[in-house]
Amino acid sequence: MTATFLTSQSGSIADPRGPHVILVGLPGAGKTTVGKAVAERLGRTFLDFDAEIARREGMAVGQIFGEKGEPYFRELERTLTAELQGVGGMVLSPGGGWVTDEAVVALLRPPARMIYLKARPETALKRLGPERMSRPLLTRPDPLREIKTLLEQRKKSYENADFVVDTELLDLERVIRKVSELATSVV
Repeated sequence: MTATFLTSQSGSIADPRGPHVILVGLPGAGKTTVGKAVAERLGRTFLDFDAEIARREGMAVGQIFGEKGEPYFRELERTLTAELQGVGGMVLSPGGGWVTDEAVVALLRPPARMIYLKARPETALKRLGPERMSRPLLTRPDPLREIKTLLEQRKKSYENADFVVDTELLDLERVIRKVSELATSVV
């Protein structure tokens, strides 16, 4: 069976046998924004896990968390990740917690390479703006405290990435350029 990712950008000229580039980081770190731009720049296909899972389930990620729970959502991530073993050369943006499940990460890595888009919790929360309300783990009364807790829980996993790009130090264009350079250095 061939996997179909209907929410991804199509028209990739990347070698489908090449390794994926996986962007990880906090919600608001820029995984989707940077990922789309990098994929376009490199002629690769971009896939946002949350968008693909929401499409497949016919409901928003927040609704999945609310109605079916986080373990159910994490199983959907695992299934999608397993499907991605059969293709390559994509720029992937999994949800922020994907990286904490070592067994799931191991489905793609190696050969896939991971790039951690590092951002302070305050910056990530600010970048999310009103979109924060669509993030199930950030709808609680103190979202800054929640995002700091997420970073504390995930920091070690994020830092296991092959590369770290500090989004605090670079403007968006320079982040895109740096990730593009790193992506082409691993192919």
